[in-house]
Amino acid sequence: MNPPLVLSSLCVASALGAGQAETWDAIRAGRSALSPCTFDSLPIAAFAGAVPALDDAALAGKWAAFDCRNNRLAELALQQDGFEEAVAQARARYGASRIGLFTGTSTSGILQTEQAYRAIEAIGVLPADFDYDRTHNTYALGRYVRARLGLAGPSFTISTACAATAKVFAAAARMIAAGLCDAAVVGGADSFCATTLFGFHALGVLAEGPCRPFDAGRRGISVGEAAGFALLERAGPEPGRDGLMLLGVGESSDAYHMSSPDPEGSGAYAAMRAALDQSGLDPAEIDYINLHGTATLVGDAAEDKAVSSLFGTSVPRSSSKGFMGHTLGAAGIVGATVASLAIRHGFLPGSPHTRQLDRAFAEGHVLAGRSARVDRVMCNAFGFGGVNCSFVLGRAGTPA
Repeated sequence: MNPPLVLSSLCVASALGAGQAETWDAIRAGRSALSPCTFDSLPIAAFAGAVPALDDAALAGKWAAFDCRNNRLAELALQQDGFEEAVAQARARYGASRIGLFTGTSTSGILQTEQAYRAIEAIGVLPADFDYDRTHNTYALGRYVRARLGLAGPSFTISTACAATAKVFAAAARMIAAGLCDAAVVGGADSFCATTLFGFHALGVLAEGPCRPFDAGRRGISVGEAAGFALLERAGPEPGRDGLMLLGVGESSDAYHMSSPDPEGSGAYAAMRAALDQSGLDPAEIDYINLHGTATLVGDAAEDKAVSSLFGTSVPRSSSKGFMGHTLGAAGIVGATVASLAIRHGFLPGSPHTRQLDRAFAEGHVLAGRSARVDRVMCNAFGFGGVNCSFVLGRAGTPA
């Protein structure tokens, strides 16, 4: 990436809590937020990473038309970590029309439509207050956040399954490099809905009990919900030694199967290789890999093959899905949060619920968190349809 971008502010909300402090406390303690799923009547004893604060957090006033679980989750994240203030300051520096907004989600507010159709059984028609454009529509999230933050620059929403909020980093970098904006807010949200929960169950990849990434006994995913956003800006002459930088992004599409990755991991390998090349880094210069690691049989195997082929066994790695579940379209921004905390606190996150690493996999997996010097992190996010995205975050004061 020429030049690298500064990640000057970051906010998050997930089952681990609201804000970076609560997220860090859980990661440091190795404390998982996964619990029995009570959101809907699933036919198996699935676990999930729910955000209970959303149930009584309806958007009100001028934002009432946007009220849905997904936008509520986005709002909870926006209120954390001084993010609104950071964006307001950037708006004052650049002007609202020079700040882009690039959001990602997989199902957006589809829950709102599910509830509307269930209401038909009682009243015979769609509810009068059902607002597809501001709730279910894929761009409903971007429309809400853009209005909420007072932005007027280029804006679009990416919906590439579980790679969505990783690919927004690449989109923002291109838009800034092209001179179409001077800064960008990136991120997104994904929240519970029946389509997701029953869909993964129908595919046979929803686990009973909590997910166990890369474990010999793994049986599938635990669905989580999360939202987060980051502010990206061009680096000044002195970004600060502890500043966080987006060093490079890599994208690929293996198009092997609608819901399964290439078992050889070729797409994942290509995305990671491209991220390293854009960063100007060698594999040995990465200190930690935040794996996509969803705990599916084929997904974990393909990623392990790709990672071990590129990095060998020397680079520590782990999946954070055991903490808050697979947050789907929000997985990229959650990965960025975990990477940021790993760098800031000098810590390699563990993998809750992973008890016995699959013997077919390479060594290097971190099962219990531990302190370590972390300057550069590779984050992976891979989605259905063979969409792959990897990006590298690094400490600004570390020489390349």
